[in-house]
Amino acid sequence: MQDITKGVRAFTIGTAISRVLGLVRESVFAYLFGAGMTTDAFNAAFRIPNLFRDLFAETALSAAFIPALTSAKQKGKEQQNLLASNVFNVLVIVVGTIVVLGIIFSPYIVKIIAFGFGTVPNKLNLTATLTAVIFPFLLFIAFAAWAMGYLNTEQEFFIPSLAPAFFNILSIATPIILYMYLVKHGVDPIFGMAIGVTIGGLMQFLIQIPRLYKKGFRYRFYINFKDPSFKKIITLFIPVAMGLAASRINVTVDIFLVSLLAERSMTWLNYAFRIMHLPLGLFGIAVGTVALPTISKYVTQKKHAEAKAILFDSLKLVFFLTISSAAIIAFLSYPITRLIYERGKFTPYDTYATTQALILYIIGIPFVAGIRNVAAVFYAYRDAKTPMYASFVAVAVNIVLNLLLMRIIGFRAFPLSTTISSFVNLAILFYYLPRKVGRFKFLPLVKYFVLLAIAACTAGLFAMLINDFLVSTIGLTFFEQILNLLISGSIGLAIFYSLCLILGLDEAKDFLKRLVKR
Repeated sequence: MQDITKGVRAFTIGTAISRVLGLVRESVFAYLFGAGMTTDAFNAAFRIPNLFRDLFAETALSAAFIPALTSAKQKGKEQQNLLASNVFNVLVIVVGTIVVLGIIFSPYIVKIIAFGFGTVPNKLNLTATLTAVIFPFLLFIAFAAWAMGYLNTEQEFFIPSLAPAFFNILSIATPIILYMYLVKHGVDPIFGMAIGVTIGGLMQFLIQIPRLYKKGFRYRFYINFKDPSFKKIITLFIPVAMGLAASRINVTVDIFLVSLLAERSMTWLNYAFRIMHLPLGLFGIAVGTVALPTISKYVTQKKHAEAKAILFDSLKLVFFLTISSAAIIAFLSYPITRLIYERGKFTPYDTYATTQALILYIIGIPFVAGIRNVAAVFYAYRDAKTPMYASFVAVAVNIVLNLLLMRIIGFRAFPLSTTISSFVNLAILFYYLPRKVGRFKFLPLVKYFVLLAIAACTAGLFAMLINDFLVSTIGLTFFEQILNLLISGSIGLAIFYSLCLILGLDEAKDFLKRLVKR
């Protein structure tokens, strides 16, 4: 059985750089703009083209593209490049058309999706203009995801995972450089962020081109909708896209509902969501991304026992990584949020509100990561309908919970509903999993999960107590906060690892050895 930890390590290192820079970007954003009308407008505008991102730039494209490209690779490099070129050219046509229409109709889209913004003067107009500026980002990020899919089939994970770092660098530099220029010319400086993310999306694609050519890709001007391999992609893409369409409808409903709540609610949720995506990207997405081409290869070769073994190895690995990181971040959520955001226009009250959302989001990380890994098996077996149906149910649960809870607990309803619906989604996938990989013992995996959670929560509690002690003895300057978190977080991880060994979780020792070996 192929060991996926080498690919996970490469992906995690690249993603770590990207995610840290992403948090720097959010910190700069918080410093320059704080939380208010303009930040709500930008976050809503950024989310609108992102409604299509999972379809053409990440999940659906990867789920359909990688298994088909893996099969084409078995027939030779020419077939692989023809299929890749075919998909790229179709993306230019389809996504390019969506971008043009999105720019033209952005005022009407915003009026529907962010209806509640209409109660604040000029908020809808600002959101619509920002949306038009940001929409080309969708095309560039689709190209970047296509490049990542090609490189992943070549077992190249570091450069694709590092590429978002260049997106973040441009997103950081552009608003800083343009801030005073825009102010002097009477333009809201929030447009610097919009320009930055658009240019950053382009750079995320361009940085992967040299590696593509080194791996043997040669572009062909080739469009063939009747190509058998392309038909396989469409066959898999459509149900995945339908499932994601349901989740995108859910995001649209969320934007609509949050726009009805108190000002700054959308901004608090966005800040919390960005922190949550650090461990999710480092570990959850990393393991799922590396596992998909490996499982697809074994399924293509009809090595079903190996595919099943990779699945459960990846699940145990992703739970080990995400449960530990999620618990420690949850217990240290307030000092983490304070360190990243609380300066400039971002107030202590904003820190408090963002922390509440972060805790509720972070609890769901193991479930979201598990979905990505289990769904990879269904995609490898060319079954996208089951994940689609699971997504439909989860979205329905999420919307109902939001409607029931938002008037009771306000913006907190949205991260809580996301966590609960993610658990429901994963449970449905596990229920149907034996139809793909055969019967397996489920209770040992549940026991493993529970023991990890006990060890992680205990470690997180100690980390929080240690951080509180360090704050009272060392201080709260910026570098003192970093030192406090590094010490308390490191001790927390050491306690977690020790407790895993005490509880008989021998996998901890195996995973650590595999992750650090060269």
